[in-house]
Amino acid sequence: MPDLSQVKPEDINEFAAGSFPADIGIEALEIGEDRSRGRILVESRHLHPGGFVHGGVWTALGDTVAAWATFRAIPPGYDFTTIELKLNVFGAGRLGDEIVADAKPLHAGRSTAVIEVRIDRIRDGASKLCANLVVSQFLIAPGLPLDF
Repeated sequence: MPDLSQVKPEDINEFAAGSFPADIGIEALEIGEDRSRGRILVESRHLHPGGFVHGGVWTALGDTVAAWATFRAIPPGYDFTTIELKLNVFGAGRLGDEIVADAKPLHAGRSTAVIEVRIDRIRDGASKLCANLVVSQFLIAPGLPLDF
């Protein structure tokens, strides 16, 4: 894996093209030393049949932005994979809303990292916290066989 410890939002667009996050419209807004931010502008493809943002969309946005925060929180050359996540959604997203995820590392150790992601819904210029996601990552040291 390339060194992603200094990844920037413009880098995401390049290496993520054609991937699941890009296909569902996740945009990088900020990637810094202690936080990352990304968003989705809600389209009809993001809705469940009842007309609200699907739980998988909240999860995909949160997990993706958590990954960007993980890049900056782990040693260069390490890779990682999500091993657990917990999502609470307590507000609805609708067509035309903007949902913005803000991820901050809570822990970065030798074998795991834990990232918290707060997700706001912006509608008519007003922002409301609508979801919280906590992601645990398993860190993979350079040279570790991937058949763990």
